[in-house]
Amino acid sequence: MSDPDVLGKENKKVVLLGNEAIARGALEAGMGLSACYPGTPSSEVGITLSSVAKKQGFYFEWSTNEKVAFEVCAGASYSGVRSLTALKHFGLNVASDSVFPVVFTGVRGGLVIMVADDPLGHSSAQSEQDTRFYARMGKIPTLEPSNVQEAKDFTKLAFDISEKYEIPVILRTTTLVSHSAGTVKLGKIKKPKTKGKFVKDYDRFYNIRPNLQKMHANLIKKLERIENEYEKLNTVEGNGRIGIITSGVSYQYVKELGNLLGVKIGKLSLTHPISRNFVANFIKNLEKVIVVEELEPIVENFVRGVAKDVNPGVEIHGKDILPRVGEYTPDILLEALSPILNIKKPDFSKHEANLKKIKLPVRKPVFCPGCPHRSTFYAVKKVLGENVVWAGDIGCYVLGIFEPFKMQDFVISMGASMGVTHGIKKVSDQKVVVFIGDSTFFHAGMPGLVNIKTHGTKPLVIIMDNGITAMTGHQPHPGSSFTGMGEKRIPMKIEDIVKSFGIKNVRVVNAFNQKELQSVIREFSKQDELGVIISRGLCTLLMKRMVRAKGGQFSTFEIAPGKSHRVSRLVKEFACPAIIKKGDEVYIKEDMCWGCGVCSQLVEKGVIVPRKRRKK
Repeated sequence: MSDPDVLGKENKKVVLLGNEAIARGALEAGMGLSACYPGTPSSEVGITLSSVAKKQGFYFEWSTNEKVAFEVCAGASYSGVRSLTALKHFGLNVASDSVFPVVFTGVRGGLVIMVADDPLGHSSAQSEQDTRFYARMGKIPTLEPSNVQEAKDFTKLAFDISEKYEIPVILRTTTLVSHSAGTVKLGKIKKPKTKGKFVKDYDRFYNIRPNLQKMHANLIKKLERIENEYEKLNTVEGNGRIGIITSGVSYQYVKELGNLLGVKIGKLSLTHPISRNFVANFIKNLEKVIVVEELEPIVENFVRGVAKDVNPGVEIHGKDILPRVGEYTPDILLEALSPILNIKKPDFSKHEANLKKIKLPVRKPVFCPGCPHRSTFYAVKKVLGENVVWAGDIGCYVLGIFEPFKMQDFVISMGASMGVTHGIKKVSDQKVVVFIGDSTFFHAGMPGLVNIKTHGTKPLVIIMDNGITAMTGHQPHPGSSFTGMGEKRIPMKIEDIVKSFGIKNVRVVNAFNQKELQSVIREFSKQDELGVIISRGLCTLLMKRMVRAKGGQFSTFEIAPGKSHRVSRLVKEFACPAIIKKGDEVYIKEDMCWGCGVCSQLVEKGVIVPRKRRKK
């Protein structure tokens, strides 16, 4: 169901997440199509749009991957329909193969690429990445909102810039903008234009030399015009001989310090192209300039280049005092800026001492109670032991990297488990087991598996099929029985696809049946051929919702009286959060057990039994 605040009336003030505000901005801009692939911290944009698509009359889909999603939006835009794709920074890596050429051809209907970067890696374990490099390499105009209101307003503006200059526009956020909540004044929702027509245009789409160079020159002119016209988006506040240039969420950190700093603040809203004129006017009479930006010194390097011509004596600071890793906080800024601004350096020792006194409970990252992946990992490790290379991939099952399993020796990118495994097998005799999820298989796993089959290596591939894209909020994929707009469909069967590759050794097993799982894993591990096991078990969160929607109840489990000692080893070996050890006593917490029954299969019969229903 949609959030009623997202569909609120014009001039109403509501509290939204940054991502929800972006979705609202797209509605106010008259967007007619959106295609996304879920990736936190951008996921809520697509979740919100999918929930209101039918009611508002536009088309939405969860595409197979980010490249396809962008291409769907490009096709709509070529036909004159405004479109938006939302993805995370890694998603832009996937889409970039098509993004750059579309920037050259230009678009007709506004095309917005919402990209959420994730400094500190809240939901992105593989690397910290700065999308602003893509903007420069691809010559893509980029807007950076600093708060929730701007997230909505800049989305509308991005559509306008895109359509006026016939160029895709990046709306770049970071996690704390996407996931912060704030008050938003709503504008009017515009009726979406959902139908258009592709018009053949030799000059626009013939991107082969010598026309390619003409397109490139035209693209550079577009950026120059955008830089001049939208310089007005940048703002100046305060005064003095010391200035801070900042953008995005970093601006909020600077503002939070308020009058304590006593400096002139220059806020960049358009971070590509950066207005040379704005920066020159801002720094020309300053003694010191501090550039506050998370991750890379992109703005800082630009400021240094401008300063050589307009104020060569100005003292410039940036990454010499501020880190290039992680997120900033007001405390980090204050500590770094104190010596430059000649203000008293804060003493955080008392604050840190107080924090140490607060004994917060440690929450380890674990699979949900009843997760089919826990059962799969347990069975594989039980059969194959330790002397195996475990190839990991992206999804809920990345939690297999933690104790007690420790069964993800590397995690690179969507689908990379296949390619890396093939390389290992080509140069070594090691046994390699691939773990890849259903959504990741559809996203980027298929080409790697085809490559393995084509070039003859023989790993054991385990596709963990829980029926949904669970990690990012239960979005459907081609193997799900419904679309992003809630329409029923016949799901694609992974086993049929795998067999169509010419792979004969394929088996579907019940992820919640330990006897079957261990038997098939043992059988496949002894064979000298490529084997694919599809361990299928519905995500328990999804199943729980389905059961409750039909008025059903879960049959949960408990430890039989006097049998606690026989379950003790499962606390560490199986690590289900519902199995609790307190002193010498082990019990199953009733409100956490979701009735998967796997634990009862791992001990002698009669030790873990169905819980007796209590009379109401």
